[in-house]
Amino acid sequence: MGLAPLLDTLISLVEAFGPWIIFGIVALESAGLPLPGETILVSAALLASTTNQIDIAVIVTAAAAGAIVGDGIGYTVGWRLGPPLLRKYGRYIRLNESRLLIGQYLFFRYGNSVVFFGRFIAVLRMFTALLAGANRLPAGRFFFFNITGGICWACLFGFGAHTLGKEIYNFSETLSLISFGLFIVAGVAFSFVIRRYEVVLLGQAKRAPSDH
Repeated sequence: MGLAPLLDTLISLVEAFGPWIIFGIVALESAGLPLPGETILVSAALLASTTNQIDIAVIVTAAAAGAIVGDGIGYTVGWRLGPPLLRKYGRYIRLNESRLLIGQYLFFRYGNSVVFFGRFIAVLRMFTALLAGANRLPAGRFFFFNITGGICWACLFGFGAHTLGKEIYNFSETLSLISFGLFIVAGVAFSFVIRRYEVVLLGQAKRAPSDH
């Protein structure tokens, strides 16, 4: 399904269920399910720009609340279930104890940026909270950047789509492709750094027990 038909379908859902469908889809995507959270936000904003059926402030509030609540659920699941699952099945994706320790160390060092900016990147948006919980990012730091990231994301895409109107069809598609490309590039670069400096990073992680 192309972007335009998907937007039209989601607009119909918003017309039928109002802000609750925005909240629900965004929350479930943020918790780790592959749903079009960003696209329903854009669809609802487009609906608000062309009709009086729903207010843009209500849309942005529903999306921000969904992002915050969904990420909170993902973080809790990651915190409780992530480490044992990674230790049990990590070997199938080449994650041994050393690499798990490195991941935890890197998330502690750079997790703030990952949580905040991950909200704006396709695909990563679904897994950021789960990874934050699994890698034991402190709850206070997670929720601060989760809340600020969720609000900024909802305002940018909600008010932005409302202002752009139907031009958002082209803008959103381009932005999604760019963000997905950035995600791929960042993943490749991260893998390269880990392989090249794994011993160094492991030493740093072991020397910083107070950070975990």
